[in-house]
Amino acid sequence: MAVKFLLRALVSILLLAAVLVGGLLAYLTFGEYRPDDVMPVQILQPQRSIADPNQELAITTFNIGYAALEKDADFFMDGGTMSRGLSKGRVEKNLESIIQLLQSLDSDFYLLQEVDEPSSRSYNINERERIARGLPGYASSYGINYQAAWVPLPLTRPMGKVLSGIQTLSRFSVREATRYSLASETSWPVRLGHLKRCMLETRIPVSNGRELVIAHIHLSAFDAGGRLRNEQLAFLEDYARREVEKGNYVILGGDWNHLLAANPQEVRARFSAIWPDWLQLLPEDFLAEFIWAYDEEIPSVRNLDAPYDPQQTFTCTIDGFLVSPNVEIVEVHGHHLGFQWSDHNPVTLRFVLQDDQLSEELEGDAEGDVEGTKNATE
Repeated sequence: MAVKFLLRALVSILLLAAVLVGGLLAYLTFGEYRPDDVMPVQILQPQRSIADPNQELAITTFNIGYAALEKDADFFMDGGTMSRGLSKGRVEKNLESIIQLLQSLDSDFYLLQEVDEPSSRSYNINERERIARGLPGYASSYGINYQAAWVPLPLTRPMGKVLSGIQTLSRFSVREATRYSLASETSWPVRLGHLKRCMLETRIPVSNGRELVIAHIHLSAFDAGGRLRNEQLAFLEDYARREVEKGNYVILGGDWNHLLAANPQEVRARFSAIWPDWLQLLPEDFLAEFIWAYDEEIPSVRNLDAPYDPQQTFTCTIDGFLVSPNVEIVEVHGHHLGFQWSDHNPVTLRFVLQDDQLSEELEGDAEGDVEGTKNATE
């Protein structure tokens, strides 16, 4: 009798578990975020100023790590254990510090990644709204790239509900903003908890009749085999070249999740023993006619396998910009914040939109100037 009772109890437990798992999968599948390939994006806080050629401008990219991946944090997908911020108070403090930093940098454009709307991992703080409110002189657009009703990992403390995206802020008038889906598809049911990567396009009118086209990106990490990354890069190549053919100024910027370095193979060999799985190299011929702008001397990201230790944590540069030949790089520099509020450091590019005559000269010289790093501007 005792054996039969135990068997019945075990079967009941297994059936209950199956029902719960099945119910969760059905719930997540029904609520899965499936964006269109191309979607218009609302522009909040519209501005009126028009950008001029030959005017020095500044753009800053910053992955804010949903104001939770601070120096004392790690992340379970990087080899750590954490899935949420240390506390609501810490996230609030980090976010306020990030907003104050953006205000002090006084850039004309901001590209911000991992900006949460109410999500479990950031204690349901609407970071997108607070950032826009903290920068009232900027038009704000937002592209969702992560929406999941519930992420059940890690099992001990699930990440939970996630609603997150990339936010572009512009001091100048924005004609239109558009979300373009990038390759993100993985198999069911894994895709239910994965990001739906995108490019957020912002079109800025310029007084000479052209447009400054800002393509804001946050490319894939944890992409086994690199298929998604390759498809994403191919899309960006086609897109950027089409815009240059129209005569526009093009800036691709954000978190590339690829190593940005003048000699990437040398960097990989030097750190081969601790090279993180998520970090990949860009194809050598990727948009070769464009010019890179990044600061290799100031690391823009750290690994999240443990809290930040300046003596041991792996760091490198993955955040920066790629600009068309008619955009002159004045200066690019990273801001070393010690990863105090995020697992990234911001990077600022100062640039000038060239007029027609100077654009033609730059296009002729672009072949020999593809490094485009900080060293090339000094």
